[in-house]
Amino acid sequence: MNYKESINWLYSFEKFGIKLGLERITYICKKLDNPHKKLKIIHVGGTNGKGSVCKFLQSILTLNGYCIGVYTSPHLIKFSERFTIDNKEISDSDIVLIVKKIKPIIDEMIKKKNTPTFFEIVTAMAFEYFKEKEVDYAIIEVGLGGRFDATNVVDPIATVITNISLEHQDRLGDKIEDIAFEKAGIIKEGIPVITAASGKALDIIKKRADEKKSSITIIDKHSYIIQSGGVDWQEYLIIGSLMEYYLKINIAGNFQGENLALTIATIEILQINGIYISDESITEGIEKTKYPGRMEIISFEPIILLDGAHNIEGIKSLKDTIKDNFIFEKLILVIGILSDKNVLQMLDIITYISDTVILTKSKNKRASDPHKLKEQVDCKNVIVKDEIPEAVNYAKKIASKQDLILITGSLFTVGEAKEHLQKS
Repeated sequence: MNYKESINWLYSFEKFGIKLGLERITYICKKLDNPHKKLKIIHVGGTNGKGSVCKFLQSILTLNGYCIGVYTSPHLIKFSERFTIDNKEISDSDIVLIVKKIKPIIDEMIKKKNTPTFFEIVTAMAFEYFKEKEVDYAIIEVGLGGRFDATNVVDPIATVITNISLEHQDRLGDKIEDIAFEKAGIIKEGIPVITAASGKALDIIKKRADEKKSSITIIDKHSYIIQSGGVDWQEYLIIGSLMEYYLKINIAGNFQGENLALTIATIEILQINGIYISDESITEGIEKTKYPGRMEIISFEPIILLDGAHNIEGIKSLKDTIKDNFIFEKLILVIGILSDKNVLQMLDIITYISDTVILTKSKNKRASDPHKLKEQVDCKNVIVKDEIPEAVNYAKKIASKQDLILITGSLFTVGEAKEHLQKS
């Protein structure tokens, strides 16, 4: 198989959708001689901020000379973004090699009518890749939920649960307590937990940590103080358990203080457990971190801002960040949301501050039909464009140099927009 054939084979499993459960991933890993059990893993779950915490941790640990693998999902443009080692994406040739190794296992499962999902196969690929490359530490992001997510076969050295809000209610439950229970399922016996959950969700996590005899570090609004900032940078004071940290990040977002505090708390736990991490690497690593598609400004005059906010809390944070940090004449919103999200609530939040709303859809099969949403948007200027490149081009056409073009609603929307803008 060549690269194109390998990728097409992988994507052929998307039609099987999402099937939560650990039986299939456990079987695949066993056939691969359990590569995940040969890795030192930091497991990162929660609702929002998972990817940012993964990137911050990777940047700091890499500066200390460690070889760091990171597995995140979904990708923006290219499949290889899901697997990085020291911030370098997996090569096409390595993808081919791992697919050739895993395909006979999957073929056997298909014959037994036990077909795995796309995410289960890709997760097993990540474990195998990191094992083969002998990474010092692997940072693994949870895909959906936690308890029955394919990544939850790992035995981590630290567990991070960022925050918890309503999402994927069709699979995780209607109440915040239900969702917290699923996400708390990644807590393992005696393994330290770091979380920014609050309220009823925090109560559930505390209970689970107590049952598992796991120490818990709680991040709240007293853990960080914003010092100053602009449209593409911020400075924070982070109150750690070992010391205080003055940190600059080259990413905007009112939610980044929480992500930084979670990162620092995780780093301190690693230090307490004997892993050498210098104070200088923390400052430098944070400042060097970049995360495409998350509060990413790709041009000025007009400002074009990409952010993959894809749930209610993410959209709320995005709205607050724009109001607090950006100056513009008009906000031109390009938005495409997946149909299994709280679409109307998300639209209500962000269209409230928008002067023009351009409804569109990604190529993802779960994308909402923008024509059906048009009548439900409370904005005078609402336009529908069936494809994202068309929507982006229209936004650029009507924007003045003093305007802000915001592209959001889904990482799939942002990815397609970014790819189009890079070509144009």
